[in-house]
Order: sequence, then C-alpha cells, then structure tokens
Amino acid sequence: MTVHALEAARRLAPRFAARAAEHDRDGSFPVEDFRDLREAGLFGLMVPRALGGQGATFAEYAAVATELARGNGATALVFNMHASVTGALGAVTEELAEALGVPTEALAARDRLLTAAAQGSWYAVAMSERGAGARLSQLSTVYESTDEGWHLKGSKTFCSGAGHADGYLVAARSAADQSVVSQFLVPAGPAGLTVEPTWDALGMRATSSHDLHLDVAVPTDRLLGGVEGLALVVAQLMPHWLVASYAAVYVGVARASIDAAAEHLNARNLAGLPAVRARLGRADAATAAAELVVAEAARRVDEAPGDAETNRWVWRAKLLAGTTAAEVAASMLEAAGTSATRRGHPLERLYRDARCGSLHPATSDVCADWLGIAALGGDPDRDGSAPRW
Repeated sequence: MTVHALEAARRLAPRFAARAAEHDRDGSFPVEDFRDLREAGLFGLMVPRALGGQGATFAEYAAVATELARGNGATALVFNMHASVTGALGAVTEELAEALGVPTEALAARDRLLTAAAQGSWYAVAMSERGAGARLSQLSTVYESTDEGWHLKGSKTFCSGAGHADGYLVAARSAADQSVVSQFLVPAGPAGLTVEPTWDALGMRATSSHDLHLDVAVPTDRLLGGVEGLALVVAQLMPHWLVASYAAVYVGVARASIDAAAEHLNARNLAGLPAVRARLGRADAATAAAELVVAEAARRVDEAPGDAETNRWVWRAKLLAGTTAAEVAASMLEAAGTSATRRGHPLERLYRDARCGSLHPATSDVCADWLGIAALGGDPDRDGSAPRW
C-alpha cells in the first residue's frame, strides 16, 4: 500500500466528523462518507494490485481504519465489513486455493468481485441471526442447489450498510447437510432480497445495521470459493476478519474521545485542573497501549495467519480495544462535565459508540474466556463452553 491510503483516511476524517452528529441523531446512513471513500479509491484497499487495488496488508488496513474512526466510528465500522470481505477474498493465494480445492472458475469469479471493488463497488456482511448471533454452526438461513445455481432463504440481523451496499456476503447452511456452511455474494437488487428497517440502537446509529430477508436465487458463480463448506474452514484460517478487524475502529473511537475532550476543555479554560489533565494522560496511555496491541496482532496476522499464538494476539486486540474505548470515552465525558452529555455533543455520541466495542463478536467476555482457556493449557475450540463458530 502506498502512503496514499493513510493520507486519504486522515484527509477524510474531519469531513466524516463534521457530518457525524446529524447521522447519529437521525439514524441515517452516511451516504456522503461512502461517496468520499469511493472517490478516494479506498474500496480497493484490500484488493490485490494485479486486480486494480492497493494490495494492503492487514496491518495497513488497521492503520487506515483507526484514522477513519477518528472521524466517524460508524462509517469506519461499515467500511470494516467491506474490508473483511475483500481482505479475505484477496488473501486466498494460489497455494491456499489449491489446498482448499478451489476450482479455476471460482477464482475467476472471485477476481471479478475484487475488480469491481477496486472500481468502486462495496460489500456488506450478512452473517448474524437472531438467536444465533455470529455462530456459523447455528445459522437457520439455508441454501439448496438449483438448475440455475443456488436458492437462499432466511433472515439476517445486524447487517451494517443494509440497503446501501452493492452486494452482501451471506452465510448459510446446506439444506441437504446442516453441517455444511457456505458463503455467497448476493448482489443488491434482485427479487426476494428485502431490508427491514430495525436499527435504532444505543450507539453506532449511522451504520444502518438493519435486518435482511432473503428468498433469492443467485447464479452458480456466487458461491464463494466454488466449493461448498468453506465458510468454517476460512473462519479457522482467517479469524482476524471475523474477530478483531473491529479493534482498529475502536482504537480510533478512543482517540477521537481524547481529541474531543481536549477541544472541549481548552475552549472552557478547564485544562488547568490537575485532575482533568491526569484523566487525559491516563486515557492517552491506555489508548496507546491498545493501539500497540492491535498493531502487534496485525503484524502477526500478516506473518503467520491462523497460527495459535497469532490468534491469541487477535483475541487480546479485540478484548483490549473494546474495553479501552468504553473506559476512555467514559472518563473523557466525566472530565468534560455535564455540558458534554447534551445530545449533539461529540463526547455524548462517542460515549455511546464506544460502548458497542465490547459487544461485537467475539464479545469481550468470550475473548477473555478463550484467552483464559489458552493460559490454562487448554484448547478454546475443544474446551470452550460454546462453539467458537
């Protein structure tokens, strides 16, 4: 990746911040932000250079996501979903494809999707379901083979960007064999794909994370990888995209909270209070520590994806980013005082946005449990109280 992407993210962040209050208040999708992302070429961030993208590493993605979140965490969170789709697809090397049995025609279809992203298309993720969360093995959405391709039927929730994305990565179980979980890239617009506006949440209100209902037919080449049952395999090989890609976003939210508190305190001549300065100092140190853990996890993902120690760093990153964002935003709100709790104040919004970090799958409690099992010499896949996927 060139320096261009990081510079673009830093340039766009103030624009996002200027629009954030309105979108948070109305619960409206930041269409202008996504127009800016498209014009900056950032939808191709994770697309290989050979297909017209920037070929960024996971570490480079994390740096960009953090900067975008300093502008608007909701925008960065939806962008994360697109990056997770394109990043996972772009990470399938020829060697990995051969090992997984991915046919040549499936690689060609994958390349078409990635090329479209480099040219400005963007994708949402439709994985979570009511009652199942993000556990792939518990999904109720099913698919079956047809003469023309595939038919998918079911409902998804928390689909960030619903109604705005150009396509949706849909996870579903085979109607013929419930143990087989596959993923499909369903284009926006076909009959049988409907968005139910259900998103009216505490924080990240501008993500348009509505419910998505599917009763839709898609062509054969929309099965990602061209082989049924790859979803669980890819989850094991690339858990960073499902678990910790959010982490960089919440580091950005924490940093934005410090920025907003500093501006508020300076404007009101409160920066001379030692207790206030100490709060900002502790928040700065905690955020820097979380950022270093995220950076180390990302470095290890780039060097040894799927490795047991890499995965432990992934869980640490997710746990610390969510916890730190919530604690920092709360402390900054307290430092600023009652006036910062008014609707429309950046710290009020950031406080609510930051509380969401610990709740994304895997939640902070789940990450802590996995780390505890590993510290005790166990295997989180085998010894956890619930299936990881």
